Amino acid sequence: MKKFQPRPGFVVQAFRFALDPNAVQEAALRSHCGAARAAYNWAVGWVTASWWQRRAEASYGVPEESLTQWRPWSLPSLRKAFNAAKHTDPKFAAWWEENSKEAYSTGLANASAAFDNYAKSKNGKRRGKRMGAPRFKSKRKARLACRFTTGTIRVDTDGRHVTLPRLGTLRTHEPTAGLLARVQAGTGRILSATVRHERGRWFVAFQVEVKRDLVRVARPDVAVGIDLGVKTLAVMADSTGQIRTVANPGHYDRARKQLRHASRVVSRRQGPDRRTGQKLSRRWEKANAQRNKVHHRVANLREDALHKLTTSVAAEYGTVAVEDLNVAGMLRNRRLARRIADAGFGEIRRQLTYKTRRHATRLVVADRWYPSSKTCSGCGAVKAKLPLHIRTYQCDACHLVIDRDDNAALNLAALAAAAVAGTGVAGDQDTAQTVSKPRGADHKTRATRPRRKAEAGRAGGATLPHQRQTEARDRTQTEALTLW
Repeated sequence: MKKFQPRPGFVVQAFRFALDPNAVQEAALRSHCGAARAAYNWAVGWVTASWWQRRAEASYGVPEESLTQWRPWSLPSLRKAFNAAKHTDPKFAAWWEENSKEAYSTGLANASAAFDNYAKSKNGKRRGKRMGAPRFKSKRKARLACRFTTGTIRVDTDGRHVTLPRLGTLRTHEPTAGLLARVQAGTGRILSATVRHERGRWFVAFQVEVKRDLVRVARPDVAVGIDLGVKTLAVMADSTGQIRTVANPGHYDRARKQLRHASRVVSRRQGPDRRTGQKLSRRWEKANAQRNKVHHRVANLREDALHKLTTSVAAEYGTVAVEDLNVAGMLRNRRLARRIADAGFGEIRRQLTYKTRRHATRLVVADRWYPSSKTCSGCGAVKAKLPLHIRTYQCDACHLVIDRDDNAALNLAALAAAAVAGTGVAGDQDTAQTVSKPRGADHKTRATRPRRKAEAGRAGGATLPHQRQTEARDRTQTEALTLW
């Protein structure tokens, strides 16, 4: 399927609003989301049935050319098969007409994408952790979501209601004046709408093609390097030498006492137990809702703080440099996992990626092996090792004494100014002197144990020696740095 391309001068942006549905509308929302889950499970079972059938026939000695044909998992094929089966399948025949066709199309599209990701991951064409075959979604754990692409999808003129297919008019918890003004002015066109239940309430997100003009940043000629941390959320050093520190709000740590009390109340109530068939009590439901309310508040506060930080950075500097952190690997440290997850390192980089595009600014991502903390920002000397508990950097060559995070931010700022990945050193801006790096300075301080088994072409498998050298070596940025 061809990917949608916005018109020149337009971008695709999401507008999300909280909903206030009544009891009947909430039941309809849950029915549509349940229909999407049922269609997804049907597609997974329909496709994998041919896999198991072929395996059984092969075990009986059936030749390859006589085996059952593979069932395709493209979206048109799944739609055609589902439309033929929904009239006779007892799982759908009695109730499939109660929901919009978009609900079933949502589940089939998700199943098709899941099979595509699995096939690409198995063939080594997809980066990241290796993905397994799609599995059935549990009614108890599945996220409630449904997407509408056709039919009546609009924002009402009163600015407090939205209209969706088969669901009718739903009241929004907050005004929709921003999106309504764009639609009425002709600078916005609604493409689709997705309803989702998260953090204890319903939301609708409109995918809109909007006209967006580039906004000039406040300091286009200044580059900034951002060093993320746990004790201090971000240390920002710009190319002028100014250093700013953003404290870590620690929303989860502040709410731990309240969460501890709420969890203790939940543990004293009669909760569900699938092993014994014990059903939950009404008091457990109320206590669990109170505990979830605290979790939701922490998540909302964290999201608000990260958006404010990334928006201010993207609107001020012409070039931003961040590190390519292995967040998934950092979370394996049981001593720091809770604080790293609360800081949201990955979310900061994700937001900076799309917010810098709005201002046509540049985002420089330092190589994962770039020694920003080990490199002296004064002379460029590199230490072979720098344990995490040492918070002050002391250079043996020029005797510079500086905070560890400030030193790393200065090196990232120099990297952003030079726009050359892996070679920016704060002390090398005015001098061409080359300082040799000790052996192992651009590698991990602690070596990880390799996998016991390595498969050829497997995504995330063992790394060959020559591949590791290519990743660890400094790579230059071929594209020239262009400021305003």
